Amino acid sequence: MGLPKISVIIPVKPGGEVKSLRPLADIDYPKELLEVIVAEGRRPSAQRNRAAAEARGDVLYFLDDDSLAPPGLFREVARWYDDPEVSAVGGPILTPDTDGFMQKGFGLALASPFGGSTIRARYKRLGAARRATENELILANLSFRRDVFIGAGGFNEELYPNEENELMNRLEAGGSKFMYVPEASLYRSQRSSFAAYARQVFTYGRGRMDQNYAHPEGFRPLHLAPSAFLLYFLSLLFINCVSLTPLNYTVYFSPIILYLILNAVFSAAAALEGGNPLHFFVMPFLFLTLHLGYGAGFLWGAIKGLRPKKPSPPDAGGINIRRVQL
Repeated sequence: MGLPKISVIIPVKPGGEVKSLRPLADIDYPKELLEVIVAEGRRPSAQRNRAAAEARGDVLYFLDDDSLAPPGLFREVARWYDDPEVSAVGGPILTPDTDGFMQKGFGLALASPFGGSTIRARYKRLGAARRATENELILANLSFRRDVFIGAGGFNEELYPNEENELMNRLEAGGSKFMYVPEASLYRSQRSSFAAYARQVFTYGRGRMDQNYAHPEGFRPLHLAPSAFLLYFLSLLFINCVSLTPLNYTVYFSPIILYLILNAVFSAAAALEGGNPLHFFVMPFLFLTLHLGYGAGFLWGAIKGLRPKKPSPPDAGGINIRRVQL
């Protein structure tokens, strides 16, 4: 099979900067086999679907507006489509060296088995190229065969984030094959502030619950762990209101003691991996924020999902599609 034609799709807010265009000018891929579509609007899932409908490529490559692709990215991904059974190929998003101290800490938390758990491969090169599930792939660096994507109806426009995860749940149920390729990595800055990081992990938790409502087959008991920890953590604030024996106190506090020990161990491991010992002093708070924030988002998603849904806002006239010449 020759190189496929690739349609790069980038959603952006109206008037927003598309940082991902700059490195695309130096991409090592035949220009005649490459088109770049920028979709402006305020509904990312709908923007991506609209752009996909107008794309002319064999492969749809979804990037975020700040995804920085290295020159060899598309060639690395394209070769996996030689296998006709492969429906999607993606790789991790890495924290660039130009990010600040706290931003690197956010990246270390997400890439840690203690923080990112089953999704940590999205944030670091982990292992060898392999068949993957939705846990290992992320929409900021993900491609699909166009015919598979269109045939499945594209992204569920009621979801953001986790629209790619729900689509892969549907495709996987039909036997589709996805590839995680660690060499197909790109760079993307982490959130610029602690508040933005906290919102990010809250949104991830809420998005996972939204995905579970849309596609219950994708639910895993592990998804409940951060919410259970959050409820347990909050219960510690009221422990003096409960009459407990010394033995029961010991039993009740044992989970938080174990958590603090694991947090310290993985904080040291993250600081060692990041090459900056000062990260040891901030990682415990970043891990705690990730776990509590994700758990809170998941619970909020559960509550929100039980309420009647409002009709989605019409996107007619609200999405602007433009092709960019590299």
